Amino acid sequence: MTNSPKRGRVKEGRKKGQLTIFIIVAILVVAIVALLFAIPKLRTAVGFEKPQSPENFIQTCLEDTIKENVELISSQGGSLEPEPSILYQDNKLQYLCYSNEYYKPCIVQIPFLRNHIEDEIKKSIEEDVKFCFNSLKENYEKANYQTSLKTGETIVELLPNKILTTINNEFTFSKADETQRRETFRVILNNNLYELTAIAQNIIEWETIYGGADPDSYMDVYSNLKVEKYPQTDDTTIYILTDKNTDDKFQFASRSLAFAPAG
Repeated sequence: MTNSPKRGRVKEGRKKGQLTIFIIVAILVVAIVALLFAIPKLRTAVGFEKPQSPENFIQTCLEDTIKENVELISSQGGSLEPEPSILYQDNKLQYLCYSNEYYKPCIVQIPFLRNHIEDEIKKSIEEDVKFCFNSLKENYEKANYQTSLKTGETIVELLPNKILTTINNEFTFSKADETQRRETFRVILNNNLYELTAIAQNIIEWETIYGGADPDSYMDVYSNLKVEKYPQTDDTTIYILTDKNTDDKFQFASRSLAFAPAG
């Protein structure tokens, strides 16, 4: 028995109708997804987006800035604005020990070097800390959270193999019936400035007594350490300390027991 022309047309019409419905549904799905990703608040409301955790947000926001500032401070002898200083390869280097007289041992310019560097790092990131916490607050408010922020003390510590920045800010965020609070944020930077600073302080002790230190004696004891010593024409000595495992570097200047020009 053959199909009648009428029945064929009905069947074809059904297929076209099903195809039309499928196209309409696909268009609606695409439109809804596009709408969700175009409106952040709507995305959050339906669970498509959750804010990054406060700890991760602050770590991500600050770690590159801290790294850059640590590298700058280390390349300048431990100071943001070195004084007294000498220009060396386009860098102003802090004199950690200095005498402007001939035949006189140098005088230590920064007695507590580690503490000084910690304060300099802290000073260099103060504005960035404010910016990052304001950004954190805004990020949570965009996700429909109620927030409050109380600022506290920032502490920077040079520790073995790392630099720890502790920010005692209280951040509270709430949504519906749930409230959470964070009172301490820690940002860790892998850096061996702790050891390099200790070596620098020891070199300065030798500078105050003998007018110089022997790089080889340090490298014999510390296998990971490279110590370079570059005398300058005015009897200044540039020391460059490098951790060979991490490429962390600290450089500074000293002028001690300088000789008067001949004649």
